[in-house]
Amino acid sequence: VAQGNISVLLLGETGVGKEIFAEAIHQASPRSGGQLLRLNCAAFTETLLESELFGHEKGAFTGAVKTKIGLLESAQGGTVLLDEIGEMPLSTQAKLLRVLEQKEVLRVGDVRPRPIDVRFIAATHRDLEARVQQGTFRQDLYFRLNGITLVIPPLRERLNELDALARFFIGKAAK
Repeated sequence: VAQGNISVLLLGETGVGKEIFAEAIHQASPRSGGQLLRLNCAAFTETLLESELFGHEKGAFTGAVKTKIGLLESAQGGTVLLDEIGEMPLSTQAKLLRVLEQKEVLRVGDVRPRPIDVRFIAATHRDLEARVQQGTFRQDLYFRLNGITLVIPPLRERLNELDALARFFIGKAAK
């Protein structure tokens, strides 16, 4: 999975290590020299999310006193982790879909799209298929993000990893 450029969807309960998996995929990929941009989609308000992801032009709205490059544009050549993608508002999902399809961003207040070259990894503990059925997640975005799905089982189902994890955390605490 790491060597390709296909979008990856990481599924699993909260705390299973989805972000660690994303980091491992990024580090083993040809994009490892670029940034791994971690975005928590649940942490942004809808209006802030759009400006942060896509950027904005000076004067696009009250308080936009200068042009701001968006986070997606800043990750050029790297990987973008969309953590908690299931929490993203529908209106922003539509704009993200365009980015995935066109490989370009349109800053708020701009008329000229800008090309971007990033790989997307999305992560969630939500059942996105159920959200699609409920109408709270776009089916077309789900298909774009779901190039390949990796389901990460909870630690209670990976007991053979406990010794290594304990050694890791003990080593970290000793430093």
